[in-house]
Amino acid sequence: MRSRSSDVPCPIRFALRSSVASAVWCVLFAVHVSAGMDEAADVRQRARELGIVVGQYQTGPFNAITDVAGVKVGHRTLVRGEGPLKPGEGPVRTGVTVIIPREDVWHKKVPAGSFVLNGTGEMTGLSWIAESGFLEYPIALTNTLNVPRVANGVISWMIKRYPAIGISDDTLTPVVAECDDGRLNDIQGRHVSEEDVVAALDGAEGGPVQEGAVGAGTGMIAYGFKGGIGTSSRKLPPQEGSYTVGVLVNANHGRRHELVVNGVPVGRLYDLSQPRAENVQPGQNEGSIIIVIATDAPLDSRQLGRLAKRAALGLARTGATARHGSGDFILAFSTANVIPHYPQEPTYTLTHLADVYLNPLITATVEATEEAVLNALTMATTTVGRDGYRAEAIDLDRLKDILSDTIRR
Repeated sequence: MRSRSSDVPCPIRFALRSSVASAVWCVLFAVHVSAGMDEAADVRQRARELGIVVGQYQTGPFNAITDVAGVKVGHRTLVRGEGPLKPGEGPVRTGVTVIIPREDVWHKKVPAGSFVLNGTGEMTGLSWIAESGFLEYPIALTNTLNVPRVANGVISWMIKRYPAIGISDDTLTPVVAECDDGRLNDIQGRHVSEEDVVAALDGAEGGPVQEGAVGAGTGMIAYGFKGGIGTSSRKLPPQEGSYTVGVLVNANHGRRHELVVNGVPVGRLYDLSQPRAENVQPGQNEGSIIIVIATDAPLDSRQLGRLAKRAALGLARTGATARHGSGDFILAFSTANVIPHYPQEPTYTLTHLADVYLNPLITATVEATEEAVLNALTMATTTVGRDGYRAEAIDLDRLKDILSDTIRR
C-alpha cells in the first residue's frame, strides 16, 4: 500500500482537512511495495485529502473507527505468487482484518445490533447477538472459503486469553464476516491460517488504520475498481453529546457505472470512450460489503440495530443497489456501557440515550459509511492476481477532473 498526505491538492469541495490526522498518516505509513501490486501505481490519498468532503460533521482525529476510544484494528496481508491459478497453491491475494471493541471484551461485553441488507453471504454469530444484545469477542473479516479457519483462529486466541472457556466458562460463537476475493485470489487454498488470525489480533492497535488492499481487503474489487478496507469517523459537537461514530468497511461490491462520489455519477463519466458492459455470468457473484460501526454513545441493542440500518443509506449514496447476489452485512456496537460477564447482583445499571436524541448519530453513521467506502477506493492500489487478472485502482487525477468539471458546470 502506498500513502502520502504531505501534498496539498486543489480542493474539489472546500473544507479544512485535519492537519493532525494528515501528519500522523504521513509519518506512520510509508511506501510499501509487494508482489502483485503495481509498482508504477500513483500515490494514494484519502477522499478528504483529495478535497472530497462528505456531510456536515467533523471527523475524529484519525478519521477512522479507532477514533472511538478503546477500539483496535489489526491486519494480516498475504500476497505471494503470480501467473496461472494453481488451486490450493496460488497466486495468493488475501488476508484477514480484525476489530477488537475494547480490552477484555469477554468480561466487559459491549451492546451490539445488526442489519442484513442482502443476505447472499455470511456473518457468523449474528443469532447470538440478536438473542443476547451484546458482543463479547473480536470481529474478523476475511474471504468466503476461509471463514472456518479464521473462526478457529479467533477461538484459539480467545482460549489462550481465557483458558476456562468451554470448561468452567461459557463457549463462544465468533463473529466472522466474508467477501469473495476469488477473482484475484486462489480462494480454494484457504490461505489465511489460524496463526495469521492470531498475529492480526496480537498486532491490533488504535490510531491510523491502513486502508485499501490490506488485510481482508487485499483481493477485493468495488465498483469495477480495486476495493478493500476503508474507514471514517464523525465527532458530534458538544450540544449534540460530543459522541463519536466510527465505521470500517470491506468493500467488494457494485459495478463501474453505479459509482457515485458526493452526488456525482463518476462511474458513468469515468471512461466514456470505453464503456464496460460488466455482465456477470452465471456462477459469478455480485460481490459484497461488510460494514462495522462503533460508537461511544450509550445505545442499547435495539438502537444499534437502527444505526446499522442507516449505514445502508450511506452505502446507497455511493451508488450501491444491494443486488440479488450481493452480501451486505452491517454490525454496530457501543463502548459506552459494560455488560458484565457474570453479574454478582441480579441487576446492573446501564446508561441509555433517549431515542429523541438519536438523530445526530444517525446522520453521522450515514456520513461515515459513505466516506469509508470512498476511502477504500481512493486508498486501494492496482493489484494483479491469479491468471493475470488486473484490478485497476481508481485514477485519482481522473476522479478529481470529473468532480471539478461537474462543479464548474
